[in-house]
Amino acid sequence: MPIKNLLFNLGLATLSTHELDAVTQSEWHLLYILNSLPEQIAATSFVAIHVPFFAIIFWLGFNENTRVKEWSRIVFAIFLIVHAGLHKALENHPLYTFNSPLSQGLIFGAGLLGLLYLIVTYISNSRNSNYDNRPQM
Repeated sequence: MPIKNLLFNLGLATLSTHELDAVTQSEWHLLYILNSLPEQIAATSFVAIHVPFFAIIFWLGFNENTRVKEWSRIVFAIFLIVHAGLHKALENHPLYTFNSPLSQGLIFGAGLLGLLYLIVTYISNSRNSNYDNRPQM
């Protein structure tokens, strides 16, 4: 399995597992709109929203069209980094409970995997570009 596929799959698995942890942490208390809803509606909505969210990620990230797949994976990697940044920004919020080593590892591990994916993609694209631009004999 090429390293880019491995990094994407690990990022997806890490984010998915973080979302399981997010349910146990009642993450909807930190999210606009959901935090203003009654508890049961907010909890149910938080879980239900993840069905289309992950369906779109799977559809785009494993798309048969190579360009769609590649760009979707780049956007996903950026999302993992931004998501980690949002968690970092919220760490002093009174309702923030993602303080365990597991929670921190999933959140910031996903961000790191996103960053590694972007670096590997950049290096791979640079090499391919240099190869394509070499003088023809």
